[in-house]
Amino acid sequence: MSLDHLYVVLLAAGVVLLASIGATRVATFIGLPSLLLFLSVGMTIGEAGLGLRFDDAQLAQTLGTAALGVILVEGGLTTRWGDIRAVLAPASVLATVGVGVSTVVTAAGAHYLLGLDWQLALLLGATVSSTDAAAVFSVLRVVPLPKRLSGLLEAESGFNDAPAIILVLMFSATPLTMDPGGIALSLVYQLLAGIAIGLACGFAGAAALRRIALPASGLYPLATFGLGMLAFAAGGAAHASGIIAAYLAGVVLANSGLPHRSATRSFAEGAGWLAQIGLFVLLGLLVSPGELAGEVIPAVVVGLVLLLLARPISVLVCLLGFRIPLRDQAFLSWGGLRGAVPIVMATFPIVGGVPGSDRLLNIVFILVVVFTLVQGPSLPLVARKLGLTRRDTTREIQVDSAPLDVLEAELLTLTVSPGSRLHNVTVLELRLPDPSVITLIIRDGQPFVPERETRIEIGDEVLIVTTSATRETAERRLRAVSRRGRLAHWFDEYGEPD
Repeated sequence: MSLDHLYVVLLAAGVVLLASIGATRVATFIGLPSLLLFLSVGMTIGEAGLGLRFDDAQLAQTLGTAALGVILVEGGLTTRWGDIRAVLAPASVLATVGVGVSTVVTAAGAHYLLGLDWQLALLLGATVSSTDAAAVFSVLRVVPLPKRLSGLLEAESGFNDAPAIILVLMFSATPLTMDPGGIALSLVYQLLAGIAIGLACGFAGAAALRRIALPASGLYPLATFGLGMLAFAAGGAAHASGIIAAYLAGVVLANSGLPHRSATRSFAEGAGWLAQIGLFVLLGLLVSPGELAGEVIPAVVVGLVLLLLARPISVLVCLLGFRIPLRDQAFLSWGGLRGAVPIVMATFPIVGGVPGSDRLLNIVFILVVVFTLVQGPSLPLVARKLGLTRRDTTREIQVDSAPLDVLEAELLTLTVSPGSRLHNVTVLELRLPDPSVITLIIRDGQPFVPERETRIEIGDEVLIVTTSATRETAERRLRAVSRRGRLAHWFDEYGEPD
């Protein structure tokens, strides 16, 4: 490649990147996952648009898998252990048993309703059985859900890609041989080995970074992210689940008290966004728009089976032994978003030479686009109708500030909703744990710095500075007072999470 060619490629890549970044603003404004607009950018520059032809499924699979590793590391590095600790058991069941149940129910629907042979039907069911981490992380973190529920969805999305990929690879074998014992043994090995590798890389890496003084602060985010990718590659090399290894390594590293945590998180989010943009644009290039029209009805049929039968049945079966309210289960059923992972997995049977697998890619692509359009924008409304959202729930604000990073401080905000017992409580009466402090109140659009005797009112937006060590205690105190007033402890109300 000559320099002239290099400049042209970089110019085109820069235009696509900036167009995709602009698309995220549009997607956020209209409440859609950004993946849809990224896909549209890829289709626009593809063979039906500007004429760029790309049909290398093997290359798409390779690059897509690498991008998934980056996305899962970023998901782990931005996940708080406190948010998922209490839901690890139900999330693990949903990510394993739930994937199996969804695969079987969806495959049965595809076989009996569309007439697909069992291999293609099982491949289709396994491909769309897992929720997508990138879609879930980008949408749910702006919906003020109870932490138990959002943590459950995030943990499930981080864990369930691995079982789905394992099933797709097994069903892609030609000829298909159904050996339940062998499938179960392979599944157990890949999951357990992936978990072990992820935890080992995470804990060993965290111990090393605590003891090694790097010469520049900018090296810490690189080292932390590199450890996550190391876990991903080590898992794949050991024929284990690199996906789950990457996510767990990220979770361990993010919650180990490493230096420059905010910088690491910002770097990880940037890398995650770059991976998502590249992945979705690539997948948009891969599909042929002229072949999609004939698969719209099959895609909608399979999507309805998945949304209305397979997902609700899997949630109900998996959560029978857990005390999860029915309204939470209803939201879990509706909030199982699909994204890039199913489209990437749809390339596996193509590479494996499974007859008819080209059709699966088109069905999966349409299914993801149509049902993301339906489910994504509706999540806030569904959460409100089920009574799951609360305005007086603290939300994290990302702030690029060296003093906050050095002090390991965090900035939270909550809005006092009608009916909250925070109304008429003074700042002093809140008795937030030291060194937590209310720094600003915004009332009727006007900000002011409160005094100790300032009374909180309905509609106030309250900004609180706390530390990593006291954040959970501060949030519990705020919840307790919101529920029972300034004398919450007298009523045995200690603000335990929902």
